[in-house]
Amino acid sequence: MGVTQQFYDLVENVCRDLYIQSLKEIPPDVIAAIRRAAERETKEVGRRIFSHYLQSIDLGRTQNMIVCQDTGIPIYWVDIGGNLEINGARLTEAIVKGTERATREHPLRSSIVSPLGRKNRQTSTGERIPVIHYDFVPDSDELNILFMPKGSGSENMSFLKMLVPADGVAGIKRFVLEQVVGAGAKPCPPTIVGVGIGGSSDLCMSLAKKATTRPLGSKNPDPELAAMEEELLGAINQTGIGPQGLGGDTTALAVHIESAWTHITCNPVAVNLQCWRAERRRAKIWPDGRTELGF
Repeated sequence: MGVTQQFYDLVENVCRDLYIQSLKEIPPDVIAAIRRAAERETKEVGRRIFSHYLQSIDLGRTQNMIVCQDTGIPIYWVDIGGNLEINGARLTEAIVKGTERATREHPLRSSIVSPLGRKNRQTSTGERIPVIHYDFVPDSDELNILFMPKGSGSENMSFLKMLVPADGVAGIKRFVLEQVVGAGAKPCPPTIVGVGIGGSSDLCMSLAKKATTRPLGSKNPDPELAAMEEELLGAINQTGIGPQGLGGDTTALAVHIESAWTHITCNPVAVNLQCWRAERRRAKIWPDGRTELGF
């Protein structure tokens, strides 16, 4: 099914709105998790911090304000229906333009700079930014977009280790726990702990980040990995790091694991932490102009 120029214009508009709205409206599953953590928190300082979080969430929703000043690195996961006839270059151009428009028209703080000279275009874009991951879905005529503005506090807490098979499951668990404890307050806990296992080094890191976008409460369909998610979450919440690293009962809202098959001599594991806001937005777009927005 071919698409018209109007389709690419719609993608541009949707990407602009995804960026802006993701910074103002926290996903409902994240709000529910914050409320549950606040209710069971036994430390006074933790309860105060959760109260501030909930106030910030409410201000974002009712006062049309962004919840945090960090507008992040714009990251898109784009699933293209196999029945769509898409011009990939035009699709990428539309996504980039939508990102630029969000930054200029809102306006948003542009957080993107060149790595050495630190030049800022004031558009939240630059060489290879926004980050766009493409995938394809058989027997579909939809374009699905998942957007995440990844803040630097959590993104700086990204870790990879190329374990060897002899390290086994115990080595994976030990590495995850060591990184969470070492990160402490830096990623604005309580966090969503994304874990990638397997693949190559780059795929493993990508899996860890994608894992942080899963709805809270979801489980890996593999029973063994689901059990590891639960075990790691329990262990992390026993560390006492707590909200903002000031002590408390909840250091992580969730642990999500994604995996890939790997080389016979490899056992890579990656950790990518997401801050308590877990900002994300989704959109479905059809060639006839229909759109569906969500979290």
